[in-house]
Parts: sequence; C-alpha cells; structure tokens
Amino acid sequence: MAKRKTAYVCNDCGSDYANWQGQCKDCGAWNTLSEVKLASTPAAAKEARFQGYAGAANGQAVQTLDQINLEQLPRFSSGAGEFDRVLGGGLVHGSAVLVGGHPGAGKSTLLLQTMCHLAQSMDALYVTGEESLQQVAMRAQRLGLPTDKLNMLSETNVEAICAQAEVLKPKVLVVDSIQVVHSEDVTSAPGSVSQVRECAAYLTRYAKQTGTVLFLVGHVTKDGSLAGPKVLEHMIDCSILLEGSEDSRFRTLRGQKNRFGAVNELGVFAMTEQGLKEVKNPSAIFLSRTEEPASGSVVMVVWEGTRPLLVEIQALVDDSPLGNPRRVAVGLEQNRLAMLLAVLHRHGGLQVGDQDVFVNVVGGVKVLETSADLSLLLAIVSSFRNRPLPQDLVVFGEVGLSGEIRPVPSGQERIYEAAKHGFKRAVVPQANVPKGGVPGMEIVGVSKLVEALEAI
Repeated sequence: MAKRKTAYVCNDCGSDYANWQGQCKDCGAWNTLSEVKLASTPAAAKEARFQGYAGAANGQAVQTLDQINLEQLPRFSSGAGEFDRVLGGGLVHGSAVLVGGHPGAGKSTLLLQTMCHLAQSMDALYVTGEESLQQVAMRAQRLGLPTDKLNMLSETNVEAICAQAEVLKPKVLVVDSIQVVHSEDVTSAPGSVSQVRECAAYLTRYAKQTGTVLFLVGHVTKDGSLAGPKVLEHMIDCSILLEGSEDSRFRTLRGQKNRFGAVNELGVFAMTEQGLKEVKNPSAIFLSRTEEPASGSVVMVVWEGTRPLLVEIQALVDDSPLGNPRRVAVGLEQNRLAMLLAVLHRHGGLQVGDQDVFVNVVGGVKVLETSADLSLLLAIVSSFRNRPLPQDLVVFGEVGLSGEIRPVPSGQERIYEAAKHGFKRAVVPQANVPKGGVPGMEIVGVSKLVEALEAI
C-alpha cells in the first residue's frame, strides 16, 4: 500500500489529518486546515539516518535525573537593559527566540542594533532574506552603528544557512524572516505551513546542538498574532512581540512565552533617528498629565512582568442620543467594563444606563489584570459628576460582583512605586495597606465600593 504524499495541518494547533475536514477536532477551529505535501525519503537515506541515530545513542548513555550536570552557562547581555528584562535577564546559550511585530514596528532595527553590539565581543551572523545586503548596510550607516565586525549573509535556503553557520560558528544567529526561508526537502512554497514548521525545526535543532543563540523574525496577522502554524510557538523557547501605534514613537516589547523568565514582561523603547532607545523609567512617559485637574482622570498602578507601572486612565460619560448607549473601551476589556457598570449601579447607587461611556488607557498600554477595576469606576464617577480627582491620588484594586474590594498581588510594591513618583494619597484595598505605612503618603484602605466613593 502506497503511503500518503499529503497531509492536512491545522494552522492554529498544528494537528495533522489524512483527509481534509472543515473543523479541527483538537482545537475546534473552523477552516484552519491547510494541505501539506510530504517529502518522500528513500530507503537508503532512512537506513543511513537510523545508523546515525544508533551511533548517537551508543555515545549518549541514559542518565537518571540526579546524575544530570546542573552547571548552567552564564547569561550574557544583549546591550539593552529593556531587551534583557523581557528575555528574563539576558541571552541564554542554545535558546531560540521568536520576535514578531507589525511591518515598520522596528523588529529589524532592534535586532540589527543588538547584533552590531554583540559582534564587537563575539562572532555574530545576520541572515537577511527580505532585504538586500546594501539595504541593511544603509540602515546601519543611518543609525550610526559599528559595522566592521558583523557578518552578513543574504540567503533563504535553510540548509545553506546552517552550512555557512557551521563554517563561521557564530555565537548569535539572526534569521530575518522565517516566512521567506525554505527547505529543499519540502515541495511547498516559502511561507506555507509546512515550510515554516520544517525550517523552524531545522534552525532550532541546529541552535540546540551548537549552543547558538537563535533569533527568528516572524510576521503577524491582522489581529496581531504571529503568522504561521501555532506549533511554531511551541518549538521556540521565547516568543516576544514588538508593538507600537503608527502615531506614537514609543514601542513596547512584550514577552508572550519565556522558558527562562517571567511571562508578560514589558520593555519600553523610543524610536529615534538613532534607532530604538530604551526607556529607563516607563512610568514617566505614561504620566504626562495636564497641569490643571480634569474630571474623569486618575492614575493607577498595574503590574507588568516583574515591576509596577504607573499609567493614567481616562473616562468620559456623556448623554447618549441613541436608544442603545455606547460602551467603548480602549486598552481594557469590553466585557469587564459592562460588568463594572452593573456593579456601580447595584452597589454604588449610580445609574449610567442612559449615558455613553468611553474609557481609555493613556499611552496605548493594554491592561489585562483586574487591579484597574477600582480606578476605572472612580474615573467614571468623576466624569459623571464632573468633579476632578486630586492630581496626587493613585488608585488600584479589584472589584467583585458583590461590591467588595479585593486585594491584588504585590500591593505594597505598587504603593512604594507611586510614592517614589511623588503621589501623596492612595485608595487601595484594605488588605494591601502596609502595616507601618509609607512616609509622606496618606493611604486609605477600603473594603467596599461605597467606602471608596466616600473616600474621594
């Protein structure tokens, strides 16, 4: 019986099937299966590969867990503190890092700066498949980067890339981008599911065997997720996303997966004429408030990765000319806004059912945690009553459905960060109030939503 020459792979979860079907049985997604042509392996090649595996098994003995050597290779810096923070403290030998982002976000610029810095002290290879060598050299010259030590290669064949890397033996390897790289063993076009999966596996296997730090540049889809099969994110060790709006010069680097550090770590960069410059104090750029107090504005403290971050949240409540008032949330979850408005009506005695409610997190920051609940409600009340809140006030806390104020993780660290930036008052959950207090700051602990409304 002849073996099948094609398979159908789900773009979301990576499951493969012998025949096409509308829905993936593993993840439940519809219309995500793509046809993949399987490369045929001759019998002689299979026999040689088996002999190689057998020889490797004879040289590598099976060990128990307590016999494994735990001497870790030290991390080394990429040259940018914010980049090292997102990576978990620096680069790890043999790690595979996937860098994604929208076109023009600065992926190639960030990696070119990093490689030019690392090339001064170690062997580094930058492989470009989307741009010519002249285009990369022009960018490096425009940014004023040192170009005398960095090795460049323009190639899209994954076998040729690894063969050249075997000769140069670089400590750091960048492939820009994984969507244009192809393998001779796979007959489909570059960028297809099978090509991206096989090329990523080939490069990752090379990095693990040689201890090379591998950077893969990946494209993103319209919804901001990484393009290609979902299995690509499972192959690599670290997945980071470079985000930034077109009208802002600030870029945020967020870790989505990291086997060597904290997930959801955030690094902030500023796009300048000299490239991406790291922002040492991100809270300062998100707190550029007006001198005159305005209603509907309050500062909250969110926890990003391993550090607190102060951001301003704004709310606008206005009479709605529509029969169905609008609820618009930018930087926050839309469904949570509707839930908190119901809590405000039930336990705060404030009816905004006939009002349009708009909320926005200043600076383009996306807040995913629940510590913004209390600050969001107080900003809405401030806008509805047209009463400005004090400029030196900071608020955070989670609001439950029964109107209780729940504590949030790392509450004391958030308060100390606010005090360091000159805030004098704080409305926080009762369980997050420090026992000894904070010098120069008035801290009001609340356990109910009504108490928070009375405190302001």
